[in-house]
Amino acid sequence: MKRDTGGIRVVEIFESLQGEGYNTGMPAVFLRLGGCNLACPWCDTAYDRFETLDEDEVVERVMAFACKSIIITGGEPMVHAGLGELLERFKLSGRWIGIETNGLVAPPEPWRRRIDYLAVSPKALYAELYDDERMIRHADEVRIVVDGDVQAFCENMRDRIEAANYFLSPCERAGEVNVADTVRLLGRLNRGRRAKKWLLSLQTHKLAGFR
Repeated sequence: MKRDTGGIRVVEIFESLQGEGYNTGMPAVFLRLGGCNLACPWCDTAYDRFETLDEDEVVERVMAFACKSIIITGGEPMVHAGLGELLERFKLSGRWIGIETNGLVAPPEPWRRRIDYLAVSPKALYAELYDDERMIRHADEVRIVVDGDVQAFCENMRDRIEAANYFLSPCERAGEVNVADTVRLLGRLNRGRRAKKWLLSLQTHKLAGFR
């Protein structure tokens, strides 16, 4: 995959609470990067609307917040060649760093050593792109959006990505959220299992009215 080489594409930088997954409720500064190597039809992020900033300005804006936890999301963070330098500078400043990625391409080892929490959200719509030679195989969390019949994809990702936690997230389309379908799938995936069980992850920031 070709990575960007000019500047850092930034959609927004803001402070809020993590609304999904294992770290739900954790205060963090969110650095949302522009651009993505996928185009999911249900995506709720305007990742193609961004400003290009130099590294110093991105760091300055993030450091302006007192919160010591940073979650870098997108779009897709792994398409940014400049991400490694940002990780280095954030880590040297004593920040806790979380990354949210679709998992298509594993971070280089120098990047991975600076990431405290890696959340991977594989996309069933692009199942054929998940190549074992390039994809992330180890993460802290796997979170899959239930966009249609994703049971086989979930089982495949659970076998191929070693993680401490596995989550299913309902999909929202035109204001409708398929919570019931997601709960039913949880039951099928977890039937008879004692380990690697899937849990429900809701977008609690939306329910609570957070950004």
